[in-house]
Amino acid sequence: MRIGFSLPQYGAMAHELDRLADFARQAEELGADSLWVGDRVLAAVDPSVGYMGTDTIPWQLHTMLDPFVALSVASSVTERALLGTSALVAPWYHPLLLARSLTGVDVVSGGRLIPGLGTGWSPEEYEGVGVPWKERGARLDECLDVLEAVWTTEPVAHHDGTHYAYPAAHIGPKPVQHPRPPLYLSGFALAARRRAARRADGILPVEVLVPGSAFDPAAVINQPLREVRRIAEAEGRDPARIDAILRINPDSESTVREIADVILRTGDETDVDHVFVDFVYLAGQGVGQALELVRRTLELTR
Repeated sequence: MRIGFSLPQYGAMAHELDRLADFARQAEELGADSLWVGDRVLAAVDPSVGYMGTDTIPWQLHTMLDPFVALSVASSVTERALLGTSALVAPWYHPLLLARSLTGVDVVSGGRLIPGLGTGWSPEEYEGVGVPWKERGARLDECLDVLEAVWTTEPVAHHDGTHYAYPAAHIGPKPVQHPRPPLYLSGFALAARRRAARRADGILPVEVLVPGSAFDPAAVINQPLREVRRIAEAEGRDPARIDAILRINPDSESTVREIADVILRTGDETDVDHVFVDFVYLAGQGVGQALELVRRTLELTR
């Protein structure tokens, strides 16, 4: 089982940015297999849609470091840990610029990038970046087309799409990973699962640990993965080539033992072999406390 952790992007941790490099280096030394970032541009004061099914946005998301900055720092001080995004909100970016940034991380890290993309959940963030909320799915689909072209062809053919256009061009460098980095897609709706079945190498399920709840691997992982694989097979793809990476969001009251139990049960009850722990709800803690959680989690699961 590969076990990863999010980089210190959020809340109080984001005020210790001088320790981001130390966190990445020490987490890898402790045995972390991957390091992850999320993507936010603002936290609306009066959101029309809250975070994770609530009607609010937690204070931890009021402050967040740019994901590409965090990945660049981490890539420069680590040697083997994979570098993942769960998930970049692809419709916010022009796909040529997104391709450039992602390729840069893959190149400088020596081919360690795991790009995870999604459409996000906040209409106000779309308003903030000037992208229509109703176009998010179509823009993600076209973004995937552009990424595929930029990463796998040279020269890149002229593109004249609904939302993006550019001339035939030389675009380099190409990613280290060939033919491209493995692409993961997030999302829970049927449309998102169909997109993943057609276009992705894997999906990004999420387990939110809250008091009184019980982890259900069948519902969180096995059922959605089985559905995506079924659709993929109907589309003529090899379903065995589609996997999943589980994101674990501990509640502020979650114990290390509870986190470890989710990891161990994932290994025992699913065919998923990669998980990571997201510190978003633990961001009130400092970087030192986060590193202690990394150490204790790995001790209990290895």
